[in-house]
Amino acid sequence: MATTTGAFIAGGIAACGAVTVTHSFETVKIRLQLQGELQAKQEAVKKYKGVLHGVKVILQNEGPRGLFRGIGSAYIYQVLLNGCRLGFYEPIRTGLTTAVYDDPKVQSLGINVFAGASSGIIGAAAGSPFFLVKTRLQSFSPFLPVGTQHQYRNSFDGLRKIFASEGVGGLYRGVGAAMVRTGFGSSVQLPTYFFAKRRLVKHLGMEEGPALHLASSTASGFVVCCVMHPPDTIMSRMYNQTGNLYKGVFDCLAKTIRTEGFFGIYKGYFAHLARILPHTILTLSLAEQTNKLMRKAEDRFLSDSLKANL
Repeated sequence: MATTTGAFIAGGIAACGAVTVTHSFETVKIRLQLQGELQAKQEAVKKYKGVLHGVKVILQNEGPRGLFRGIGSAYIYQVLLNGCRLGFYEPIRTGLTTAVYDDPKVQSLGINVFAGASSGIIGAAAGSPFFLVKTRLQSFSPFLPVGTQHQYRNSFDGLRKIFASEGVGGLYRGVGAAMVRTGFGSSVQLPTYFFAKRRLVKHLGMEEGPALHLASSTASGFVVCCVMHPPDTIMSRMYNQTGNLYKGVFDCLAKTIRTEGFFGIYKGYFAHLARILPHTILTLSLAEQTNKLMRKAEDRFLSDSLKANL
């Protein structure tokens, strides 16, 4: 494993590569989550009927630019989120394991889940303003609008307008939902990835390499999507709201289920799966490679004493 700083950089680079491929599905997912917001199922108009229909409609009306709205914010968010998630996971896990078992090599499910959730929550809090702007940019459509529409020229114009009208609190609107959502996802992403990896090596005799990374990250992606989607829907709605439509996470959850039924919180699930599966596979697989490159660079250019402090 590279140093904490090196792992942060490696994780951020890997996540940016992944988000380039999966961003269009994220756009469709957000619009599916927002359409029919707080409307009874029989009253809601379905402008986007599913993943592929959503991609087709956006391409026809807005072109590729419509699918890639907010990509700049997505890059910054991914660097902060996955830099923290992949950079801090191992130091937190090692520190806690050493404190409890006196041996950092011991694998404890409870400690692994806690380390994953903690590193994810740190990243979610750090990147929240950029996810806020990204969500609002992606939800905007001059042709088939869903949810509240926010017209920003770009990410920094959005940040400036939010700060001017709502202050710092406005930039961190919905951060609680983001921390819950990412804590849920991170608590299972890395633990299930490393669990699957160990089991595949032990029981199927797979060796270290791209095939093992692909299989492990696929298993992790399925688990992450199942656990993370309900809080993801809540987060999308809280980020996109204007005023105080929702008072908090639980108010949003209650209103959504009461007006749209239980499956209202699972709107856009398949679009989420279409995004999270390749995103998890690419992020974790690329992270293995970028970590190796980072270790080589550190071994070549940094002294042992300097590496110990990073």
